[in-house]
Amino acid sequence: MEIYSALHDIQNKLVCQKNQFNAFGKYKYRSCEDILTSVKQLVPTGYIVTLTDEITQLSDRFYVKSTAQFSNGKESVSCIGFAREELTKKGQDGAQVTGAASSYARKYALNGLFCIDDTKDADHTNDGKTSSAKITADQVALIEALIEEVKADKVKFLAFLKVPNVESILSTEYKKAIAALECKRS
Repeated sequence: MEIYSALHDIQNKLVCQKNQFNAFGKYKYRSCEDILTSVKQLVPTGYIVTLTDEITQLSDRFYVKSTAQFSNGKESVSCIGFAREELTKKGQDGAQVTGAASSYARKYALNGLFCIDDTKDADHTNDGKTSSAKITADQVALIEALIEEVKADKVKFLAFLKVPNVESILSTEYKKAIAALECKRS
């Protein structure tokens, strides 16, 4: 299919360095804007990349669900990213909290769509915990809900992640798990 060929070409050519620096956590990262700047240079004429957000509630928490879509007007491929809104964030009003969650969710939707590997991205490990930390109860609930929503084969999904159950997923594998489930929506 034509769209997959164009997407494959972008994925192979895309270079997006981690040029941002978090002084508090002392790590480099790439922002959503950095990814878009790099991607825009590679999108062929007749194709478009769009980003949309919606607020979804899971249990008592709100998440920003962002969809990154690559389309030529006839066909499209999309990937979804989630980010949880903090109940409060020091120094930010509600709109800024939602905006930060949107930017983060969009970044990971773009990562999934364009196969940007963030496994060595320190922004998910800057809390000083070891890589053997398990995902949180909220993350377990989100993954369980996604498994049900996309009607994924849970046994195959767990085998893919090499874990006996959702609760055993490591925090370093969380984004991989979400991306695998989100791609089932396409």
